[in-house]
Amino acid sequence: MTRFDEVLHAHNVLRRRALERLGCTVVSLDPARRGIMSRLRGHDLSDRVAQALDQQTPDLVLVIGGEDLDAAQVQALKRRAGVPWVIWHTGDLRSLAAIREVGRSYDRVAVSGTDLASALDGIGVPVQLLPLACDPSFHRPMRARAPYRANVVFVGNATPRREQLLSTLVEFGLAVWGYGWRKTGLKDYCRGELETAENYVRAYAGATVAVNIHHSIDPDPVRDARSCNERVFELAAIGSAQVVDFRADLPRYLEPGREVLVYQHADELRHAVQQALEDNGFRERVAAAGRERVLREHTYMHRMMSLLQEVKGGTGPAPQAS
Repeated sequence: MTRFDEVLHAHNVLRRRALERLGCTVVSLDPARRGIMSRLRGHDLSDRVAQALDQQTPDLVLVIGGEDLDAAQVQALKRRAGVPWVIWHTGDLRSLAAIREVGRSYDRVAVSGTDLASALDGIGVPVQLLPLACDPSFHRPMRARAPYRANVVFVGNATPRREQLLSTLVEFGLAVWGYGWRKTGLKDYCRGELETAENYVRAYAGATVAVNIHHSIDPDPVRDARSCNERVFELAAIGSAQVVDFRADLPRYLEPGREVLVYQHADELRHAVQQALEDNGFRERVAAAGRERVLREHTYMHRMMSLLQEVKGGTGPAPQAS
Protein backbone atom coordinates (compact mmCIF):
# COMPACT_ATOMS: atom_id res chain seq x y z
CA MET A 1 0.00 0.00 0.00
CA THR A 2 1.60 3.21 -1.18
CA ARG A 3 1.24 6.07 -3.64
CA PHE A 4 2.16 5.80 -7.30
CA ASP A 5 2.77 8.45 -9.93
CA GLU A 6 5.40 9.50 -12.45
CA VAL A 7 7.04 12.22 -10.33
CA LEU A 8 7.06 12.32 -6.52
CA HIS A 9 6.12 8.68 -6.05
CA ALA A 10 7.76 7.10 -9.09
CA HIS A 11 10.09 5.20 -6.76
CA ASN A 12 7.17 3.13 -5.56
CA VAL A 13 6.60 1.73 -9.04
CA LEU A 14 10.21 0.52 -9.00
CA ARG A 15 9.80 -1.03 -5.55
CA ARG A 16 6.71 -2.90 -6.67
CA ARG A 17 8.60 -4.08 -9.75
CA ALA A 18 11.39 -5.45 -7.55
CA LEU A 19 8.90 -7.49 -5.52
CA GLU A 20 7.39 -8.89 -8.69
CA ARG A 21 10.82 -9.84 -10.01
CA LEU A 22 11.41 -11.75 -6.79
CA GLY A 23 8.34 -13.85 -7.50
CA CYS A 24 5.81 -12.05 -5.33
CA THR A 25 2.24 -11.49 -6.37
CA VAL A 26 1.71 -7.81 -5.60
CA VAL A 27 -1.70 -6.18 -5.22
CA SER A 28 -1.25 -2.41 -4.95
CA LEU A 29 -3.51 0.06 -3.19
CA ASP A 30 -2.83 3.74 -3.83
CA PRO A 31 -4.28 5.92 -1.03
CA ALA A 32 -4.59 8.86 -3.41
CA ARG A 33 -6.73 7.03 -5.96
CA ARG A 34 -10.36 6.11 -5.39
CA GLY A 35 -12.94 4.78 -7.79
CA ILE A 36 -16.06 6.80 -8.50
CA MET A 37 -18.31 4.55 -6.37
CA SER A 38 -15.92 4.81 -3.44
CA ARG A 39 -15.97 8.61 -3.70
CA LEU A 40 -19.75 8.73 -3.92
CA ARG A 41 -20.13 6.49 -0.87
CA GLY A 42 -17.59 8.49 1.12
CA HIS A 43 -15.36 5.50 1.84
CA ASP A 44 -12.17 6.47 3.62
CA LEU A 45 -8.81 4.75 3.26
CA SER A 46 -9.30 2.27 6.08
CA ASP A 47 -12.54 1.08 4.44
CA ARG A 48 -10.73 0.60 1.14
CA VAL A 49 -7.93 -1.35 2.81
CA ALA A 50 -10.44 -3.55 4.65
CA GLN A 51 -12.23 -4.27 1.39
CA ALA A 52 -8.93 -5.14 -0.33
CA LEU A 53 -7.99 -7.49 2.51
CA ASP A 54 -11.34 -9.24 2.23
CA GLN A 55 -10.82 -9.72 -1.51
CA GLN A 56 -7.21 -10.92 -1.29
CA THR A 57 -5.33 -13.47 0.82
CA PRO A 58 -1.96 -11.75 1.38
CA ASP A 59 0.94 -13.21 3.34
CA LEU A 60 2.23 -9.72 4.08
CA VAL A 61 0.96 -6.15 4.07
CA LEU A 62 3.71 -3.66 3.21
CA VAL A 63 3.07 0.04 3.74
CA ILE A 64 5.57 2.45 2.19
CA GLY A 65 5.49 5.92 3.69
CA GLY A 66 2.91 5.58 6.43
CA GLU A 67 1.28 8.99 6.68
CA ASP A 68 -2.20 7.90 5.58
CA LEU A 69 -3.31 5.48 8.34
CA ASP A 70 -3.21 6.29 12.03
CA ALA A 71 -2.24 3.86 14.78
CA ALA A 72 -5.81 2.85 15.66
CA GLN A 73 -6.66 2.12 12.03
CA VAL A 74 -3.55 -0.03 11.61
CA GLN A 75 -4.37 -2.03 14.74
CA ALA A 76 -7.94 -2.67 13.58
CA LEU A 77 -6.87 -3.69 10.09
CA LYS A 78 -4.15 -5.98 11.45
CA ARG A 79 -6.74 -7.89 13.46
CA ARG A 80 -8.86 -8.22 10.34
CA ALA A 81 -5.99 -9.46 8.16
CA GLY A 82 -4.17 -11.78 10.56
CA VAL A 83 -0.87 -11.39 8.66
CA PRO A 84 2.33 -9.39 9.34
CA TRP A 85 2.16 -5.65 8.69
CA VAL A 86 5.43 -3.94 7.84
CA ILE A 87 6.01 -0.25 7.26
CA TRP A 88 9.00 0.96 5.25
CA HIS A 89 9.46 4.57 6.24
CA THR A 90 11.45 6.11 3.39
CA GLY A 91 11.56 9.62 4.87
CA ASP A 92 14.22 11.21 7.04
CA LEU A 93 14.39 12.83 10.49
CA ARG A 94 11.92 15.52 9.46
CA SER A 95 9.12 12.96 9.84
CA LEU A 96 10.43 11.24 12.96
CA ALA A 97 7.48 12.22 15.17
CA ALA A 98 4.95 10.77 12.74
CA ILE A 99 6.70 7.43 12.31
CA ARG A 100 7.32 7.09 16.05
CA GLU A 101 3.60 7.57 16.70
CA VAL A 102 2.34 5.02 14.20
CA GLY A 103 5.32 2.67 14.04
CA ARG A 104 4.58 0.73 17.21
CA SER A 105 1.28 -0.41 15.67
CA TYR A 106 3.12 -2.44 13.02
CA ASP A 107 4.88 -5.79 13.37
CA ARG A 108 8.10 -4.40 11.91
CA VAL A 109 9.42 -0.97 10.98
CA ALA A 110 12.02 -0.51 8.27
CA VAL A 111 13.82 2.84 8.06
CA SER A 112 16.26 4.38 5.61
CA GLY A 113 19.00 5.53 8.02
CA THR A 114 20.82 4.70 11.23
CA ASP A 115 19.63 8.01 12.70
CA LEU A 116 16.00 6.90 12.47
CA ALA A 117 16.85 3.39 13.63
CA SER A 118 18.50 4.78 16.76
CA ALA A 119 15.66 7.20 17.41
CA LEU A 120 13.07 4.42 17.18
CA ASP A 121 14.95 1.98 19.40
CA GLY A 122 12.64 0.88 22.18
CA ILE A 123 9.28 1.46 20.48
CA GLY A 124 8.40 -2.19 21.10
CA VAL A 125 8.67 -3.67 17.59
CA PRO A 126 11.70 -4.73 15.51
CA VAL A 127 13.34 -1.87 13.63
CA GLN A 128 15.26 -2.79 10.49
CA LEU A 129 17.75 -0.60 8.64
CA LEU A 130 16.66 -0.68 5.00
CA PRO A 131 18.40 2.03 2.98
CA LEU A 132 16.99 3.53 -0.18
CA ALA A 133 18.20 2.19 -3.52
CA CYS A 134 17.95 2.30 -7.31
CA ASP A 135 16.55 0.29 -10.21
CA PRO A 136 19.31 -0.13 -12.81
CA SER A 137 16.77 -0.94 -15.53
CA PHE A 138 15.43 2.59 -15.02
CA HIS A 139 18.38 4.52 -13.55
CA ARG A 140 20.86 3.87 -16.33
CA PRO A 141 23.35 5.69 -18.56
CA MET A 142 21.88 7.20 -21.70
CA ARG A 143 22.98 9.50 -24.49
CA ALA A 144 22.09 13.09 -23.62
CA ARG A 145 20.82 15.71 -26.03
CA ALA A 146 19.86 19.34 -25.52
CA PRO A 147 18.52 20.62 -23.21
CA TYR A 148 19.75 17.80 -20.96
CA ARG A 149 23.47 18.28 -21.58
CA ALA A 150 25.46 20.36 -19.05
CA ASN A 151 28.77 20.36 -17.22
CA VAL A 152 27.28 20.50 -13.72
CA VAL A 153 23.71 19.44 -12.93
CA PHE A 154 21.47 19.55 -9.88
CA VAL A 155 17.88 18.30 -9.89
CA GLY A 156 15.63 19.16 -6.96
CA ASN A 157 13.46 21.85 -5.48
CA ALA A 158 15.00 25.18 -4.53
CA THR A 159 15.95 25.86 -0.90
CA PRO A 160 18.14 28.65 0.53
CA ARG A 161 20.94 26.22 1.39
CA ARG A 162 20.90 24.66 -2.06
CA GLU A 163 20.94 28.08 -3.68
CA GLN A 164 23.91 29.13 -1.57
CA LEU A 165 25.92 26.01 -2.42
CA LEU A 166 25.09 25.95 -6.12
CA SER A 167 25.86 29.65 -6.54
CA THR A 168 29.54 28.76 -6.14
CA LEU A 169 29.38 26.56 -9.26
CA VAL A 170 27.90 28.88 -11.90
CA GLU A 171 31.21 29.48 -13.65
CA PHE A 172 31.57 25.76 -14.35
CA GLY A 173 28.45 25.56 -16.53
CA LEU A 174 25.64 24.95 -14.06
CA ALA A 175 22.14 23.72 -14.93
CA VAL A 176 19.42 23.32 -12.29
CA TRP A 177 16.08 21.61 -12.64
CA GLY A 178 13.16 21.67 -10.23
CA TYR A 179 10.50 23.82 -8.67
CA GLY A 180 11.22 27.25 -7.19
CA TRP A 181 14.44 28.09 -8.99
CA ARG A 182 12.88 30.80 -11.16
CA LYS A 183 12.28 32.82 -8.00
CA THR A 184 15.92 32.65 -6.88
CA GLY A 185 19.22 34.20 -7.87
CA LEU A 186 19.83 31.12 -10.02
CA LYS A 187 16.79 31.68 -12.23
CA ASP A 188 18.97 32.16 -15.30
CA TYR A 189 20.43 28.68 -14.81
CA CYS A 190 17.07 26.92 -14.44
CA ARG A 191 16.16 24.74 -17.42
CA GLY A 192 12.75 23.61 -16.22
CA GLU A 193 10.81 21.70 -13.59
CA LEU A 194 11.10 18.12 -14.98
CA GLU A 195 7.59 16.67 -15.00
CA THR A 196 8.52 12.98 -15.17
CA ALA A 197 10.97 10.59 -13.57
CA GLU A 198 12.31 9.72 -17.04
CA ASN A 199 13.38 13.32 -17.56
CA TYR A 200 15.06 13.27 -14.14
CA VAL A 201 17.24 10.43 -15.43
CA ARG A 202 17.90 12.28 -18.68
CA ALA A 203 19.00 15.41 -16.84
CA TYR A 204 21.51 13.61 -14.65
CA ALA A 205 22.66 11.33 -17.48
CA GLY A 206 23.56 14.51 -19.37
CA ALA A 207 25.78 15.80 -16.58
CA THR A 208 29.54 15.71 -16.67
CA VAL A 209 29.36 16.10 -12.88
CA ALA A 210 26.18 15.42 -10.92
CA VAL A 211 25.59 17.31 -7.67
CA ASN A 212 23.54 15.88 -4.80
CA ILE A 213 22.39 18.12 -1.93
CA HIS A 214 20.29 16.55 0.82
CA HIS A 215 17.47 18.33 2.55
CA SER A 216 18.68 19.69 5.87
CA ILE A 217 16.83 20.25 9.14
CA ASP A 218 19.75 21.91 10.87
CA PRO A 219 21.88 24.93 9.89
CA ASP A 220 24.91 22.63 10.11
CA PRO A 221 24.11 19.74 7.74
CA VAL A 222 27.05 17.70 9.00
CA ARG A 223 25.25 17.29 12.35
CA ASP A 224 21.62 16.95 11.47
CA ALA A 225 21.10 13.59 9.79
CA ARG A 226 22.92 10.41 8.84
CA SER A 227 20.63 8.80 6.26
CA CYS A 228 21.19 9.00 2.49
CA ASN A 229 18.57 9.97 -0.07
CA GLU A 230 17.57 7.94 -3.15
CA ARG A 231 19.69 10.22 -5.30
CA VAL A 232 22.90 8.79 -3.81
CA PHE A 233 22.14 5.41 -5.36
CA GLU A 234 20.33 6.65 -8.46
CA LEU A 235 23.14 8.92 -9.66
CA ALA A 236 25.66 6.13 -9.23
CA ALA A 237 23.46 3.77 -11.27
CA ILE A 238 23.00 6.41 -13.99
CA GLY A 239 26.79 6.42 -14.30
CA SER A 240 27.37 10.01 -13.28
CA ALA A 241 30.37 11.20 -11.29
CA GLN A 242 28.54 12.25 -8.14
CA VAL A 243 29.50 14.97 -5.66
CA VAL A 244 27.34 14.66 -2.53
CA ASP A 245 27.19 16.35 0.86
CA PHE A 246 28.52 14.15 3.63
CA ARG A 247 26.19 11.86 5.56
CA ALA A 248 27.50 9.55 8.27
CA ASP A 249 25.78 6.55 6.66
CA LEU A 250 27.36 7.18 3.25
CA PRO A 251 30.56 5.09 3.77
CA ARG A 252 28.33 2.07 4.40
CA TYR A 253 27.23 2.22 0.78
CA LEU A 254 29.87 4.01 -1.32
CA GLU A 255 33.54 4.66 -0.65
CA PRO A 256 34.27 8.41 -0.52
CA GLY A 257 37.02 9.45 -2.90
CA ARG A 258 36.78 6.27 -4.98
CA GLU A 259 33.09 5.60 -5.69
CA VAL A 260 31.66 9.01 -4.83
CA LEU A 261 33.04 12.50 -4.13
CA VAL A 262 32.06 14.11 -0.84
CA TYR A 263 31.93 17.64 0.51
CA GLN A 264 30.87 19.24 3.77
CA HIS A 265 30.95 22.94 2.93
CA ALA A 266 30.77 25.20 -0.12
CA ASP A 267 34.52 25.44 -0.69
CA GLU A 268 34.85 21.64 -0.64
CA LEU A 269 31.97 21.34 -3.10
CA ARG A 270 33.62 23.76 -5.48
CA HIS A 271 36.99 21.98 -5.22
CA ALA A 272 35.45 18.53 -5.82
CA VAL A 273 33.47 19.69 -8.85
CA GLN A 274 36.46 21.46 -10.35
CA GLN A 275 38.70 18.43 -9.85
CA ALA A 276 36.17 16.14 -11.49
CA LEU A 277 35.70 18.46 -14.45
CA GLU A 278 39.42 18.91 -15.06
CA ASP A 279 40.54 15.29 -14.62
CA ASN A 280 38.66 13.13 -17.09
CA GLY A 281 40.29 9.87 -16.05
CA PHE A 282 39.62 10.43 -12.37
CA ARG A 283 36.01 11.40 -13.03
CA GLU A 284 35.38 8.35 -15.18
CA ARG A 285 36.93 6.00 -12.61
CA VAL A 286 34.71 7.40 -9.85
CA ALA A 287 31.60 7.08 -11.99
CA ALA A 288 32.42 3.52 -13.05
CA ALA A 289 33.27 2.38 -9.53
CA GLY A 290 30.11 3.91 -8.08
CA ARG A 291 27.93 2.27 -10.70
CA GLU A 292 29.53 -1.14 -10.21
CA ARG A 293 29.01 -0.91 -6.43
CA VAL A 294 25.34 -0.01 -6.51
CA LEU A 295 24.53 -2.64 -9.12
CA ARG A 296 26.23 -5.23 -6.91
CA GLU A 297 24.71 -4.19 -3.58
CA HIS A 298 22.15 -1.38 -3.68
CA THR A 299 19.22 -2.09 -5.99
CA TYR A 300 15.58 -2.37 -4.96
CA MET A 301 15.90 -6.11 -5.60
CA HIS A 302 18.51 -6.23 -2.84
CA ARG A 303 16.33 -4.20 -0.49
CA MET A 304 13.15 -6.19 -1.03
CA MET A 305 14.98 -9.48 -0.67
CA SER A 306 16.42 -8.29 2.63
CA LEU A 307 12.99 -7.18 3.83
CA LEU A 308 11.30 -10.46 2.90
CA GLN A 309 14.06 -12.51 4.52
CA GLU A 310 13.68 -10.59 7.77
CA VAL A 311 9.89 -10.98 7.75
CA LYS A 312 10.07 -14.70 6.95
CA GLY A 313 13.05 -15.41 9.16
CA GLY A 314 15.20 -16.20 6.17
CA THR A 315 13.20 -19.28 5.18
CA GLY A 316 10.19 -20.20 3.14
CA PRO A 317 8.90 -19.08 -0.25
CA ALA A 318 8.53 -15.46 -1.24
CA PRO A 319 5.28 -14.21 0.24
CA GLN A 320 2.48 -12.50 -1.58
CA ALA A 321 2.39 -8.79 -0.78
CA SER A 322 -0.55 -6.43 -0.64
